[in-house]
Amino acid sequence: MCDVLVVDDDFMVARAHERIVQQLPGYRVVGVAHSGAQALDLIEELAPQLVLLDMYLPDMTGLDVIRHARSAGAAVDFLVLSAAREADIVAAALQGGIVSYLLKPFKISELQSRLVGYGERRELLARPGVLSQADLDRALGAGGTVSVRVVELPKGLSTVTGALIETALRASSPDLAASECGEALGMSRVVARKYLEYFVGTGQATVALRYGQTGRPQRRYAWVNAG
Repeated sequence: MCDVLVVDDDFMVARAHERIVQQLPGYRVVGVAHSGAQALDLIEELAPQLVLLDMYLPDMTGLDVIRHARSAGAAVDFLVLSAAREADIVAAALQGGIVSYLLKPFKISELQSRLVGYGERRELLARPGVLSQADLDRALGAGGTVSVRVVELPKGLSTVTGALIETALRASSPDLAASECGEALGMSRVVARKYLEYFVGTGQATVALRYGQTGRPQRRYAWVNAG
C-alpha cells in the first residue's frame, strides 16, 4: 500500500485529487495539507511515500516544501500537480527529484497513469538482486513525463472549476445530476449545471432525463469517454 499526502491550498481541488487517489487500488490518502508548513508537519508525522504537491501555496512554494523535506532527510517522493509552467520552476522541481509534473487542468486518466507508473517503479526497485538495463529504463521512465494540457473555456467559465467538474463527472457512476455535482464540490446547482451543459455542448458529456418519485424529470449527465 502506498501512503499519499495531498497538498493544495484549494480545498475543492484537494478533495478532487484525494478522490482520484482513493479510487486507485494500492493507494490511500493519509493526509491533506493546504499550506507548505502543514505539508512539512504531515510529512514528518505521517511519513507518506508520495506527496501530490501544488507549487502555489499561501506561505511558501512547492519548491520550498521539497527543499525543506530533503534537508530534513525525509524519504518521500513528490509528484507535482500545478498550474505553474515557468521553465525555471519546472527545472528546479526536476532537479529536486520529482517523479512527475502535471499541469492543471488534467484528465483523471493522466494522473492515474502517473500513479500506476510510480507504483510499478516502486515495486521494481523493491525487488532483491541486481537490475538489468531494461529494468533501469523502466524505472527511470515510469511516470517521468512532463505533461502539458491547456483547455480554453468560454468567457465566464473558469478552467479550474471546469477541471473540478470534469473530475467529478468522470468519477460518477453511472451519471450525475447538477445538484449532486454542486453538493460534492461546494458550489451551487446553477453553476454546476452551466459547466455540465457546456460539456454536453462540446460532445464530452451526454445528458438524459430520468423521472423520480416526484414525477419531475431530472437531467443526468455522464462523461462520454471516462478513463
